[in-house]
Parts: sequence; C-alpha cells; structure tokens
Amino acid sequence: MKDPVWKIFALYLVFLFLIVLGSTGYGQIKVVHYNATWNNGNKVTWLKNLNDVDYLKYIDIAKYPDLQKKYEIVVVPTIIVFKDGEEVKRFQADISFSIKAKLEDIQEVIDDALMESF
Repeated sequence: MKDPVWKIFALYLVFLFLIVLGSTGYGQIKVVHYNATWNNGNKVTWLKNLNDVDYLKYIDIAKYPDLQKKYEIVVVPTIIVFKDGEEVKRFQADISFSIKAKLEDIQEVIDDALMESF
C-alpha cells in the first residue's frame, strides 16, 4: 500500500525539479539601465514595457561606482541587454546624454536573443 504513495511523491518531486529547472534555464533575459541622478531628465522610463524580460534593474552609477567600472559605463544612460549572464547588446547615450534607442530597438534585440535558443 505504501508503494503508490512513494511513486506519487517521486513524481511530484520530479515535477517540482522540472519547474525550477525551467525557470532558471536557457533564455534568461536581463536588462540593466545605468544612469546617474544628475541625469534623471534623460532616464529611460519605457523599459518596463519590454516583453520577455526576466530581470529589469536601474543602477545609479554614482551610488555604485564599482558596477560602473565592472561594466565599463562611459556615458549615461547606458542600457545593456544580457542573455544567460552574457552581454548581448549595449545601447549608449550620445553627447547630449540622451539615448536614441527606442523600445522597438531593444525589444528586437531581446526577441533575437531568445530565438537563438531554439
């Protein structure tokens, strides 16, 4: 009688494992927006409208200079799209400290990165 209970429990554990594996598997898209408080007038506010992004973060380089150095941020704003921890594309501001990339430009990079997984 205990045999079916253990089989059901084992199937349940396998199912949970597959859910966890699927949520941390291929195609993890991360978008990071680097800016500074002195440049808030050029902050990119439409990033929240991107689709298929697992992680979206705003980082103030004045507060986190170590991240500025690590990711070689030379102008703000800078938006970096990562897939599975690797940089896919970087969008940087021009001399006026404003970014010319549009939502569609960044979404296209995300879509292309995800299609490479198939």
